[in-house]
Amino acid sequence: MQLKPFVSTSTHQPSIFFSIIIPARNEENNIGSCLQSIINQNYPKKLFEIIVIDDHSTDNTSLIISQFQAKNSNIKLINLQYELEGKQLNAYKKKSIEMAVEKASGTWIITTDADCILKPNWLLLFDEYIIKNNSFLVAAPVVFTKDKSIVSNFQYIDFMALQAATAATVSIGLHSMCNGANLAYNKKVFKEVGGFKGIDNIASGDDMLLMNKIKSKYPKQIGYLFSRDAIATTKPMPDWSSFLNQRIRWASKADKYEDKSLLPVLLGVYLFNLLLFTMFFAGLFNIKLLIFWLAFMALKTIIEWRYMKVTATFFGKVSIMQFAALQPLHVTYMVVAGWLGKFGNYKWKGRSVK
Repeated sequence: MQLKPFVSTSTHQPSIFFSIIIPARNEENNIGSCLQSIINQNYPKKLFEIIVIDDHSTDNTSLIISQFQAKNSNIKLINLQYELEGKQLNAYKKKSIEMAVEKASGTWIITTDADCILKPNWLLLFDEYIIKNNSFLVAAPVVFTKDKSIVSNFQYIDFMALQAATAATVSIGLHSMCNGANLAYNKKVFKEVGGFKGIDNIASGDDMLLMNKIKSKYPKQIGYLFSRDAIATTKPMPDWSSFLNQRIRWASKADKYEDKSLLPVLLGVYLFNLLLFTMFFAGLFNIKLLIFWLAFMALKTIIEWRYMKVTATFFGKVSIMQFAALQPLHVTYMVVAGWLGKFGNYKWKGRSVK
C-alpha cells in the first residue's frame, strides 16, 4: 500500500550497456516471441546484447535463435552441450548463466526466461532506476498469463501473492525474495561475491540465493523496480504435476541461505499451513475441531483478501470467489511442496534433480 510506482522522465538519456541472459531448454514454442519482445525495446541497439544459452535442447530452439541471429548482430548463442563436453551437473541453469556472464560485454546483467514477454520500455526503466538509485541488484515484477482452468487460475493468484510479497519485502530492505525471470545485477558485483560459488550445487536459487550473497556485502544497494511497464509476462505450468515440481524446486533452497534470519519466517508459514492441513482431517472425527478449522480458514481468507485486493490494483484482477474456493488447495500444496522440497526429489525440464 505504501509503494509508489517508479515513473520514468522524458529527459532521461540511456547509458548502461546491458547483457540480457536467457537460459533455454526445449523452448521452440516460446523463444521467438521472447527475443522479438527484446529486439523491439525502446532502447539503443548499441547498448544491449542478448545471450541465449541452449541447454541441451532436443527441439528447434537453436535453429530459431540462429534465424534471429542472422538478422540481429547483437544476439549470441552458447550451446551448453558442447561447452560441458558430457559433464553432468545438478544446476545447469546456474552454469548457463555463469558461462554467459563470462562472455558478456555489458556492465550489467539482466536475466529472464525463454517464455517471457517484455514490454517496450523494460530496458529503459531498468537503466533509469539503476542510475537514480545507485543500485547493484534490482528485482522487478513477473506475472503469469491465465486461462479458465483451475490449475492456471490457482497459479495466477498464488504467484501474484508471491510477487507482491517480493515487492514489499525488497522495498523495505528485507531483500528476501526475487525472481530470475526479471532480475538485474552489476556484473562487477556478481564476480566480486563469487558468482554462484558455494551455491552452484543447488539446482534452484540462481536468483534468491544470489540476492542473499549480494545483500551480505551491499545491503543498501538492492532495489525493486515497481512499474507496470517493467513487468515480465510468462506462462504458468500446464498441469498439476509440473506445477508441483516447480514449487518443490523453489522450496528446495529454503534452508540454503547464509542469512538464517529468514528461516523462522519460513518455518512459521509452514507450521501454520501444516496445522490447518492436519486440523481438517482431525475435524472429520471431532466436530469442534472442524468448526475451529472453518473459523481459521475464514480468518485466513479475510485477512489475505485485503492483501490481494491491494495487490490486484498493480498486478491484475482477482475474483474473491475463486480466491476463497482455492484456499484449501493452497494449504495442501504448501504442506506437500514444503516437505518434498526438503526431503524429496523432483523432475525439471525432463531431468531428475536432487
